[in-house]
Amino acid sequence: MFFRNLTFFRFPTSLSFDTLDAQLEECRLKPVGALELSSRGFVPPMGRDTEAMSHRIADAIWLTVGGEDKLLPGAVVNELLAQKLAEIERKEGRKPGGRTRKRLKEDLVHELLPRAFVRPTRTDALLDLEHGLCIVDTASRKSAESVVSEIRRALGSFPALPLNAEVAPRSILTGWIAGEALPEGLTLGDECELKDAAERGAIVKCQRHDLACDEIARHLEAGKQVTRLALTLDDHVSFVLGEDLVLRKFKLLDGAVDTLESTERDDLHAELDARFALMAGEAKRLFTILESALKLSKVDAAA
Repeated sequence: MFFRNLTFFRFPTSLSFDTLDAQLEECRLKPVGALELSSRGFVPPMGRDTEAMSHRIADAIWLTVGGEDKLLPGAVVNELLAQKLAEIERKEGRKPGGRTRKRLKEDLVHELLPRAFVRPTRTDALLDLEHGLCIVDTASRKSAESVVSEIRRALGSFPALPLNAEVAPRSILTGWIAGEALPEGLTLGDECELKDAAERGAIVKCQRHDLACDEIARHLEAGKQVTRLALTLDDHVSFVLGEDLVLRKFKLLDGAVDTLESTERDDLHAELDARFALMAGEAKRLFTILESALKLSKVDAAA
């Protein structure tokens, strides 16, 4: 299991997680009801054949929010609604009003829900107790907030806040691509996004591109700023850092994965344990570098 996107939240390092598994068990995922659209809750991160509701290695905790969503396409509902409305108009010689349309649509949804297909989902999260970090495997702020809300529901209190930088991230990213020294260990990748500072200004996206070329330099001279930038940490991690402080396309490279392949393991759980330990270590190391480089705000450790 390797996270593909990292959305960060910070929480006070003084929080206790001593009873975490019992609290997560109380909020375990329940099957979506016949008349429900969705259900959310925690599931064992190591798989359905395990019981532990979290997996911990040192000060890193892995937990998973599971979900079940009913698939009820709007087009299907609207087509059936149109048929019912046409039938009413034919029989009564009038077009149904807004209230009737709303009631009929609600009735249709309730009629179709019990027969709708169910799509399972899961979103993984990493709690770094040393740095007070909640890292969610998604690039969607809404999905990440949903996971944090589920953790808050289980714990009763979880004062986690999105990352905040004291300096505009796009100014730092623009400086790096313009030739300013990068933090030790970081090197430029081959992807970036540049935006004109004006509202609704031009957007330039470059992929598989030499970011040190004259073409990029001309965009910078024209006043464009970097809003996304591909970077590599040593030969271990590649990612795309956005001005929203989300890491996309997070990938462990051969320099990191080779350490997994050099050790033989005879079961899936041992493999997952090793993968989680590796990913957690690399994510934490990367965060400490970005924290300093981007001047990320801290939270009150005593909160």
